[in-house]
Amino acid sequence: MQASARFKPIGWRVRTREQRTILLIGDAFVSITALFGGLYFWGQKDAWLKFSLDFLQQRVEFWFYLLPLIWMVFLVELYDPHRAKNIRKSVAGISIAALAGLSLYAVVYLISPKGSLPRLGIGFFLVFAFVLTLIWRLIYIQIFTAQAFLRRVLIIGAGAAGETLAHVYNGLLPQPFYLVGFMDDDPEKIGKSLEGFPILGGNEHLLEIINEKGITEIVIAITGEVQGDTFQVLLDAQENGVDIIPMPTLYEELMGRVPVNHLESEWLIRSFLNDAQVGGFYDLAKRLLDILVAVAGLCAFILLLPFTAIIILLDSGSPIFYKQIRSGKAGRVYSITKFRTMRQDAEKDGVVQVTHENDERITRVGNFLRRTHIDELPQFWNVLSGEMSIVGPRAERPELIIEYQKQIPLYRARLLVKPGITGWAQVNYGYSATIAQTVVKLEYDLYYIKHRSLLMDILVILRTMTQVFGFRGR
Repeated sequence: MQASARFKPIGWRVRTREQRTILLIGDAFVSITALFGGLYFWGQKDAWLKFSLDFLQQRVEFWFYLLPLIWMVFLVELYDPHRAKNIRKSVAGISIAALAGLSLYAVVYLISPKGSLPRLGIGFFLVFAFVLTLIWRLIYIQIFTAQAFLRRVLIIGAGAAGETLAHVYNGLLPQPFYLVGFMDDDPEKIGKSLEGFPILGGNEHLLEIINEKGITEIVIAITGEVQGDTFQVLLDAQENGVDIIPMPTLYEELMGRVPVNHLESEWLIRSFLNDAQVGGFYDLAKRLLDILVAVAGLCAFILLLPFTAIIILLDSGSPIFYKQIRSGKAGRVYSITKFRTMRQDAEKDGVVQVTHENDERITRVGNFLRRTHIDELPQFWNVLSGEMSIVGPRAERPELIIEYQKQIPLYRARLLVKPGITGWAQVNYGYSATIAQTVVKLEYDLYYIKHRSLLMDILVILRTMTQVFGFRGR
């Protein structure tokens, strides 16, 4: 009998990418339903036309039909499948989207000619969008956190890499799959547990464990080469529908970052450097996006300059701006200008200091400027001149880069691309005041460099905008 014939059929499972697609389709459906609900009740309140074809032609302008798209943009942070399965984060995200939509409309309404905007239509749409999206997302959570829909994962290797994965898994709520346990050839480990999960046996029993436990995915967390017998069983399992995933790949899926401390030189060459290559179209499109956003940002800078200058002067005196030297792509140095957010003596001894959470050097106005990202506005000139991009790793000071290179593997890899005003690390993580925190931010930066695309850049920009509206900038 062939080995492949011993496998039980693999049950239906929905992968992370497929879950994201389901979220998009569901949100599109409910937001379009909310649009028609808003139009109908708005029309019913119309004194003359009621809800009719004439009403749609005479009362409804084209931009009103874009409301579902705008609503989905406000939900951008909830398209992370892990976050989407968390009830608290989902309710908070939908509520923030509704408040952001209401606030944006209020601003537009105040600056528009009287009677030019449909208050009833917008109001009905927001109510329907909020209620329907909330119901849909709660249904999604109930379905995709049920045991029947969870992937069943087995980790091969109960060493440091496997332990890291299990530790990450235990920190996720709700958990994205069911972790069955570990397999390892070390006889001293068999029968024990790691991070609360059993080490079920040696790899010679892999086939029977796959069948007995209904495994749908196997994660390879072995340092070094996979033995021949184990490799053959993995091939048989893959032929029969079991997914075989390297540890770094699953770590990236779970955390949205690269596991710096668990990478081998082979991965760096085969996976990172190869995947990090982008085509000329992306470079051109990214540059055009940079120019468009930089021009808009500089216009905002000019409009806000008088107000910002006054509140800085009243709060902590002059100067209004400060300059620093930063390292750009390939380590080329350049100068940035920002609104001053710290005391004048923030580095009075001349020693470079890292900014940390609740830094006492940050002024009251400076804290507001950082949370709204207004302090970053002068840097749009660096974007326009080509020294920076809108999206990329945070621009770091040369002195800190030299120091971090000595302590953190692959740190200089972040200089493969232009630094950005915002970035994947900035929207996912806070300040990094310690080496351990800097490693985490580097993991996010390397994930961005490996997976960067125009769609990802737009996603980061949208998430940055939601942070600005929510005063959650850093």
